[in-house]
Amino acid sequence: MYILAPSILAADFGKLGEAVKKTEDAGAAYIHLDVMDGAFVPSISFGMPVLSSLRGYTSQVFDVHMMVEEPGRYIEDIKKAGADLITVHQEACVHLDRVIGQIKAAGCRAGVALNPATPVSTLECVLDQVDLILIMTVNPGFGGQKFIPYTLKKVRTLRRMLEERGLQTDIEVDGGVTTENVRALMEAGANVFVAGSAVFKNDISGNVKAFMDIFKEQES
Repeated sequence: MYILAPSILAADFGKLGEAVKKTEDAGAAYIHLDVMDGAFVPSISFGMPVLSSLRGYTSQVFDVHMMVEEPGRYIEDIKKAGADLITVHQEACVHLDRVIGQIKAAGCRAGVALNPATPVSTLECVLDQVDLILIMTVNPGFGGQKFIPYTLKKVRTLRRMLEERGLQTDIEVDGGVTTENVRALMEAGANVFVAGSAVFKNDISGNVKAFMDIFKEQES
């Protein structure tokens, strides 16, 4: 099953609730929420108050991407704000196994993200503990960047690793995802797609529909 996760970083924050609702009505099952601390990544985005206020606008899965140092400090608060799926960076966790356990203990699905230059082999010991692995296809911290081509090989390698263990874990990709390159990502083994500008620029409903049409075409 292919899933679109529009990233609100690219949305008009003056009309955020309305924009998110449009993505849900058009068929996007997830909404992607990037929490940035200005330390792990250069940018600062938003935190729990925005998540909490947005929760009332949609029943979409809240796919929360924690781009913060030592994210274990915030797991309970992020859960209370409405998160369904919490993804932390391998590079940001001194004790990754412990943080994965914290996410599951909070009642959320657990994801782990890898920066473009981090090899997928670093997750070998926790593959069977996570629900989703996020391959960053740009360097994290800013929207609107161009897709890094070599990350496609990482997706293929990861899908092969998962299949060898008999795991059906979701592979999410985030960064520069468009209707032009999404087919290549699907063929490589990704099934959850974060898209910011490609969704929220101009016609939100039409942009979501374009992705959904590609998904249906691939599934048929």
